[in-house]
Amino acid sequence: MNYQKEIPFLEIGGFTAGHACNEEAATGCTVLLFDRCSPAGVAIRGGGPASRETPLLDPLAASQGINALLLSGGSAFGLDAAGGVMTYLEERGIGFDVGVTKVPLVCQSCLFDLVIGRSDVRPDAAMAYAACQDADLRRKALSEHGSAFREVLLPEGNAGAGCGCTVGKYRGADFAMKSGLGIFAVQAGAFKIGAVVAVNALGDVFDYDTGRQLAGLLNSDRTALASTEEEFLKDIASPPDLFTGNTTIGAVITNGAFTKSEVNKIASMAHNGLARTIRPIHTTADGDSLYAVSAGDVPADVNIAGTLAAYVMGKAVNRAVLAAESSHGYISSADLFR
Repeated sequence: MNYQKEIPFLEIGGFTAGHACNEEAATGCTVLLFDRCSPAGVAIRGGGPASRETPLLDPLAASQGINALLLSGGSAFGLDAAGGVMTYLEERGIGFDVGVTKVPLVCQSCLFDLVIGRSDVRPDAAMAYAACQDADLRRKALSEHGSAFREVLLPEGNAGAGCGCTVGKYRGADFAMKSGLGIFAVQAGAFKIGAVVAVNALGDVFDYDTGRQLAGLLNSDRTALASTEEEFLKDIASPPDLFTGNTTIGAVITNGAFTKSEVNKIASMAHNGLARTIRPIHTTADGDSLYAVSAGDVPADVNIAGTLAAYVMGKAVNRAVLAAESSHGYISSADLFR
């Protein structure tokens, strides 16, 4: 695609973002704080999701938007972390006014990272609150220095929700690789759209443009890549217990003006980016969940936006594995091909 240009993620406008993590425990969270209550949608394609408040995003639900979105590790235990985001926003008078207080509308999805690092340490309210503080610092830096300022850039790889991500887990941890969090954003005219994704997949990851395998299942001596799809076929009669220990979670943010129904469609189309870059995908052992949020007022067609959503999501998936660093015994793509 040469009709658009790559831009910094936060240059989309209408939100800020921040990370917090525990590197020793290999878990963390990434928060998106919106400048206003923003229309949001979600599409859940995997069979084992862990999420909070997603019914708010149903077009039939009364809520017209959300104040924040949290992506985290910790499996279902990590769902407690959203309370820290709610506390941070309530302290600042942000949320749905119920008379006696304002109730922040916060959605969350978690990925399974309990088998890397420490299983007894998960993202909690304190960690999510720290991620909100990090996001606020980034907002101030963007306001004072502009998007070219290094501190405004949201770290990728072993950061935030990507801290404990791995891929290629069909044959167990010994043959899996380190993954992480990826970000990619573009601008076409006045329209801006970007994706952030924590890639924690059962399957392998492939380059969006060339189809070359970038990461995933390792071969028997851990010196090169193998194919999860080929291993699948070997076990077609009696596959092993896949276990729901994966889940790729992410979000597409745009400055386009869309309704709740439209952003739900955009979230659905964004999954095409996962399908192009992760194989196999959307299995019962994954909990793949993607959000889409309208954070601006730029007129745009929903079909074009959905097509671009798939593009930026696929490119962000690639960045997640390319930016990851080897840790906790899992080798990264950069080190495997060094």
